[in-house]
Amino acid sequence: MPPEDPAAMPQVGLRTLWPYLRAHRSSLLVVAALSLVTTAGTLLQPVLTRNVLDGLGARAPIGASVLALVVTLVGVAAIDGFRHFLLQRTAEGLVLTSRRRLAGHLLRLPIAEYDQRRTGDLLSRVGADTTLLRAVVTSGLFDTVSGAIMVVGAATAMVLLDPLLFGVTLIGLVIGMSGGIFFARKVRGMSRDAQARIGEMTAAVERSITAARTIRASRAEARETATVAHSAEEAYHAGVRIARLQAIVQPAMVTTIQGSFLLVLGVGGARVASGAITVGDLVAFVLFVFFLVMPLGQALNAYTQLQAGLGALQRMEEVLVIPLEGAGGAAPGAQVAPPQTDAVRMAGAEPAARPGAPAIEFDRVGFGYTDAEGRVGEPVLREVSFQAPVGTRTALVGPSGAGKSTLLSLVERFYEVTSGSLRVDGVDVRELSHQTLRSRLGYVEQESPVLAGTLRENLRLATPDATEEQMRAVLAAVNLDELVDRTPLGLDAQVGEGGVLLSGGERQRLAIARTLLAAPPILLLDEPTSNLDARNEAALRSAIDTVAQGRTLLIVAHRLSTVVDADQIVVLEHGRVVATGRHEELLDTSPLYRELAAHQFLVDPAPDPA
Repeated sequence: MPPEDPAAMPQVGLRTLWPYLRAHRSSLLVVAALSLVTTAGTLLQPVLTRNVLDGLGARAPIGASVLALVVTLVGVAAIDGFRHFLLQRTAEGLVLTSRRRLAGHLLRLPIAEYDQRRTGDLLSRVGADTTLLRAVVTSGLFDTVSGAIMVVGAATAMVLLDPLLFGVTLIGLVIGMSGGIFFARKVRGMSRDAQARIGEMTAAVERSITAARTIRASRAEARETATVAHSAEEAYHAGVRIARLQAIVQPAMVTTIQGSFLLVLGVGGARVASGAITVGDLVAFVLFVFFLVMPLGQALNAYTQLQAGLGALQRMEEVLVIPLEGAGGAAPGAQVAPPQTDAVRMAGAEPAARPGAPAIEFDRVGFGYTDAEGRVGEPVLREVSFQAPVGTRTALVGPSGAGKSTLLSLVERFYEVTSGSLRVDGVDVRELSHQTLRSRLGYVEQESPVLAGTLRENLRLATPDATEEQMRAVLAAVNLDELVDRTPLGLDAQVGEGGVLLSGGERQRLAIARTLLAAPPILLLDEPTSNLDARNEAALRSAIDTVAQGRTLLIVAHRLSTVVDADQIVVLEHGRVVATGRHEELLDTSPLYRELAAHQFLVDPAPDPA
């Protein structure tokens, strides 16, 4: 995961919340209006109570005042209940909006970002961090605002009732609140740290679960459990630090409330005895103190919740500020597209394929992976040049680490070339949008990932409108029709998490079937037969021969037997092209190719010179 430089982190505040709140502004305006109504009704209750008490003392009729008090109490309760429901619903909508936004952004990040970040931490930002935004609206933003309105209203009424008594109350409150606010401001940083620890714990759990079979086979359960437990302990300690801080704030507020009431009762009782105010005035003043102090306590707690939510929001913004793929996410040092490209895209058009141009052309391409600090590392590819003419089959062979799979990743624009040019159908790939480019390509990775779900869902990943007949035909082409026939569910049979219910060869053939179903003009196959036995390898080669008619294939191969009939074979070593030709030609001209062929028993080993 990239190191976190505090100076480079996005600074968040209430303004940062606006993009999240904007979609719910209508509901929030209604909630705000209802909050004003309930606040006004609440502040009216002490006045009505004073009227009842003064009426009793003067033996005057109090029926109207009692009825008004009852109606106000019931009305405020009903309105506040509806306001609470609407606020909670809006908060859930805010969480939903933020999760959609964050998930949509995560799925469009440059591939290099996934290389540098832990999956579990990203999942934590979508799950745990977005959940804290609920408190920003419910216990944070609106409680702070409504509490402030209540405080202003109560303070105004208290000044009108007895300015001296209000001054005494205010001194006690200022002393108590100042300390609480000081400590509450520290919650944001602690909350962000706590969420980061939760992210690390989630990443540790995700790592262990995804490799459960390997861990069991290695008898490493205890060590992995200890690793997860350590992450959980870090999250625990971060939570305890927040609890310790809140343990200071809460007692301070309770002491402030109790002290304020005792002070008002003592001074107020003396003023009633002196005849400066009536008993009704004192009771009303005490109620106003309650309506002043309690909202202040709630507001301070809401402010604490708001700071915790903003800490989680900052972690979300750290991901949201990462440029999306195709929007500035290229590695530092990579060449940028020609200036006219932006104008072409703004005009709504992209360069058309050049007739007669090679399907794929590498022109002195160099590439190095970017590290967590954004620096380009040692070159993986150096001055790579070759062409794959339209309708031909080109194989990439060479020792492990020669850069074969990296070449396919560059064609897909998972990464940008560091130097040189890469053209598809005669057009520099940097002049094409990712969507346009990938619509021309079909890509089968070496690991052959299968998504959790059904056969149907996997096949329709690139072609959502594929028919039942088309899906069955492509499965038969890769010798997978038995998957459909062996269960009554047919195409709706589950494949398990990561395709665990399938064999390695079945997963690979399903991935190939998914690509063949899309029928793109260019196929990129990264070791398509690595997990296949001889029978299924032969069936797959036959299927590829059928689909390859009129298409261009670029194949990474470790088994030379699968590419001996390729139109051209490109031999790579240490990121460079060391030979190009057909199988028979390379056996005579390339010592490295002959050595690879001899190791796979395709030719006799070269005789010992001695």
